[in-house]
Amino acid sequence: MTYLEAIRRTLDSALEDDDRVLLIGEDVGSGGGAFRATEGLQEKYGIDRVRDTPISESAFTGVAIGLALAGWRPIVEYQFADFLTCGFTQIVNVAAKMHFRTRQHVPMVIRAPAGGGFSGGPFHSQNPEAWFLRTPGLKVVCPATVEDVGLLLAAAVRDPNPVVFLEQKNLYTRIKGSYAASSDDSVEGARLARAGTDLTVVTYGAALPTVLEAAKAVRAEVDVEVIDLRVLCPLDWDTVAASVTRTSRCVVVTEDYAEYGVGAEVSARVAEQLFEELDAPVRRLGSGFWPIPFSPPLEAATLPGVDQIASLLLSTARF
Repeated sequence: MTYLEAIRRTLDSALEDDDRVLLIGEDVGSGGGAFRATEGLQEKYGIDRVRDTPISESAFTGVAIGLALAGWRPIVEYQFADFLTCGFTQIVNVAAKMHFRTRQHVPMVIRAPAGGGFSGGPFHSQNPEAWFLRTPGLKVVCPATVEDVGLLLAAAVRDPNPVVFLEQKNLYTRIKGSYAASSDDSVEGARLARAGTDLTVVTYGAALPTVLEAAKAVRAEVDVEVIDLRVLCPLDWDTVAASVTRTSRCVVVTEDYAEYGVGAEVSARVAEQLFEELDAPVRRLGSGFWPIPFSPPLEAATLPGVDQIASLLLSTARF
């Protein structure tokens, strides 16, 4: 099934398995969501469990926090991840800190379609993960495969505290895979997406398919290992460190900006903690540091592409 179908199936299963699960957000009911991720669910479970909200992200996120404190397990859909800024105070100042302040759990999932690649322009194409990674109390998840959508979204719904679940809308219908559902919450952490011996690439989300294509393009000269982070906070540093220790070279590739985000954090940790293991400087690559353009050619030039990644892999391997 597709990435999008995996989201819908996981939401369906969550609603069926637990009467405390609710879906709320703009057009999630009769409209089926901005990308049809919730299509058919209101008809199946009723308006009380799949509820449309007014266009006020701050309001419906606050309502979800109240529902979570009252014993429900709300899943909140934002139409685009860019609009998380409208609910920012509720997410980082209320939901994230509630357990620390009161020891009460806030079991809620905030789903948000993130990233570019579909000519959505600067207000519908951002990768907002860095806004939330430095907020204690939040988990941040960014799956890149159909299998991980099923595993990680199901685990997020069961989590006793808030999870920001960043869906990759450029992957919604572009990738397919086998659906995987599990009641095992030990799926957190990074995974080995491709085994290799010469160089480690650390990546996640929509950048993963591009990285794998670049690794295939350079395989005659460089045997690339690819680590898919999957969960950005808490970061699975042990998996990254073990891989870099084996290969002695590290490149970090993200669709987000390389500056001030996951790319910066992973690069800094590798340089600080694994310096003696390295045979080359740590390299990082992300989108150009400017708003994402509407123009398809300009957007393609902004996002990291196969040729750009392949060139960086070769130069790092030859260092």
